[in-house]
Amino acid sequence: MRYIITIILFSFAYNVLSAQKAQTENFKKDSLIIIEKNPAKGFFNDYILFIPKGVKLNRRTFLLVEPNNTGKVSDSFEVHKNAAIYLASKSSVGNNISTELKIPFLVPIFPRPASKELTYTHALDRDVMLEKSNELKRLDLQLLEMISDAKNVLKNLNIEVEDKIFMNGFSASATFTNRFSFMHPDKIQALAIGGFNGELMLPQKEINGVKLNYPIGTNDFEKLLKQKFNFETYKTIAQFIYMGELDDNDAVQYDDAYNKKERKIINSNIGETVQKRYLQCQKVYLTANINSTFKTYVQVGHWTTANMNLEVIQFFLAQIEQTEK
Repeated sequence: MRYIITIILFSFAYNVLSAQKAQTENFKKDSLIIIEKNPAKGFFNDYILFIPKGVKLNRRTFLLVEPNNTGKVSDSFEVHKNAAIYLASKSSVGNNISTELKIPFLVPIFPRPASKELTYTHALDRDVMLEKSNELKRLDLQLLEMISDAKNVLKNLNIEVEDKIFMNGFSASATFTNRFSFMHPDKIQALAIGGFNGELMLPQKEINGVKLNYPIGTNDFEKLLKQKFNFETYKTIAQFIYMGELDDNDAVQYDDAYNKKERKIINSNIGETVQKRYLQCQKVYLTANINSTFKTYVQVGHWTTANMNLEVIQFFLAQIEQTEK
């Protein structure tokens, strides 16, 4: 499906008049808004708002958020920007959710620099959480500020969104979403993730007597993040978690995703393959009474199909309908 895209650069000096103009111009067709970074507001990278044709004004809805995933390292901002634009506006699960459900869609433009190839920003790995540079530091908090800012942008366009968000992700962005949900469970109504190497963050401090530090578990959660893990709130998030039965895309075995110590812990205690880990993680989540639905798709590898996309859309639609009751 092809979309007509309107690109609007916001300098954050917009006023009610310009917002009204955007309102009359934007919602007759799918619209893409690029909001520039604003260090004063706490985000040091640009982000994208996609507003689908037919979005309803003056009526509360949900904001969908999907972390960007370029799929490779690059020191070029344009590489990551173009990949994020493609994700937001064209062929992606997130874009399908947004266009079908008529809800706004936020995609951050986080870099994944080749100069720091082990800092896997798009998966929110441990190296990211130890970062000191403004651009890469605490991307989870930057994303929260983007969400807050986007709500104001949307409000000026007469689009009211719920306090809690929807999140979606596939592959690295699924891993980002999974980890982000542990940090900020009070911000998320529902999430859907797939293709995540079979490895989910576990809501426990150890396994088989082995301590599980971030991003495997919660042992050093408070020390690293300066906050407690709110397990009771985390359990309230509705989660749709899926994998293809042929998916063997295994980031665990690579240094940019996990270090040697993390890899050994995972392979020895959770599973040496994607599918073994996926089964073990399901057991942990279900035993812990996490509000999660797991689905395995036959004859599917590290990709999504129209049927998978439809089921993700139906999952979020059910959340909307439940909220409206």
